Amino acid sequence: MSITAIITGTGLYTPPASISNEELVASFNRYVELHNERNADAIARGEIDPLQPSAVEFIEKASGIKSRHVMDKDGILDPERMCPRLPERSNDEPSIQCDMSMAAAREALAQAGRTPEDVDAVIVACSNLQRAYPAVAIEVQEALGIDGFAYDMNVACSSATFGIQAAANAVENGTARAVLVISPEICSGHLNFRDRDSHFIFGDACTAVLVERDDQVAAGHGFEVLGTRLKTRFSNNIRNNFGFLNRGDESGIGKPDKLFVQQGRKVFKEVSPMVAELIVSHLESLSLKAEDLRRMWLHQANLNMNQLISRRVLGRDATTDEAPVILDEYANTSSAGSIIAYHQHKDDFTPGDLGVICSFGAGYSIGSVVVRKR
Repeated sequence: MSITAIITGTGLYTPPASISNEELVASFNRYVELHNERNADAIARGEIDPLQPSAVEFIEKASGIKSRHVMDKDGILDPERMCPRLPERSNDEPSIQCDMSMAAAREALAQAGRTPEDVDAVIVACSNLQRAYPAVAIEVQEALGIDGFAYDMNVACSSATFGIQAAANAVENGTARAVLVISPEICSGHLNFRDRDSHFIFGDACTAVLVERDDQVAAGHGFEVLGTRLKTRFSNNIRNNFGFLNRGDESGIGKPDKLFVQQGRKVFKEVSPMVAELIVSHLESLSLKAEDLRRMWLHQANLNMNQLISRRVLGRDATTDEAPVILDEYANTSSAGSIIAYHQHKDDFTPGDLGVICSFGAGYSIGSVVVRKR
């Protein structure tokens, strides 16, 4: 008898602090004023170009983002600092990503009607981990009291969907009864808030998804994973060069490429068709068509990109019911984005309804998970 993976619960941790576009622009523009004043002579000599201010209208037109939740607001909005204040904790305290993960995981377990004793594995899948080792996933496993195994993984913005595939594989091959896939994204920590082209992009959040084997799940509960598909293609158009080898090259310390950098227009043109093609081909491999989909929970990076992808998949513009948007409130939360959309927009499904969770980002990487309500 074959085993099928079922998504039985999801959880979401939303940081209490939120920054509006108006607040972010005011802080950025004050930084621009201070920079241009301090470098007035060099600017006058033509040695450097003056920085240009940002605008609320520019942000919303370019991205569809209106606000973002963050782990620390004051440090980001301080024009003399422009990054979150997140003091390092002692080794004897839970890490900040562990705290976020616990909150999201507990909601996912409660939604599924499960306890930690029912879970055998934890995968912490996110864009940036706060340390190399011990794995944050093992810390979360210990904090939850799960007797099993855990590991971290990073496929940038596709980490959660890649993690769901790994979880589905584990329950289907008998490695685990149930697996928690958790994505604690502190994107504000790797965002350059001094860069006009990207200072507005990211927010912070943490999601959790519980994946179980179907023979342990009550009939009619959860979403059956019909299939997963992954694709990667190397590109430098989205990059973050921060890493432990930085200390071996003193000339590189403090350079902007140690934070998030991207060639936005190239990403838009290259990734959008790749994503649409992968979704369509994935559906075809399952003998499904685009019109069979009730909903697409797409990666929440850019509204224009999502509209183009859904248009290519459906052959027409998608409604907000067919392709819900959460990035207006959350901004880009990397791998958590498509899961937030799924978490908030799945309860109205009836048995047999089909949907696809799809993420895409640096790598390039794309992950597609087709699900059916039981």
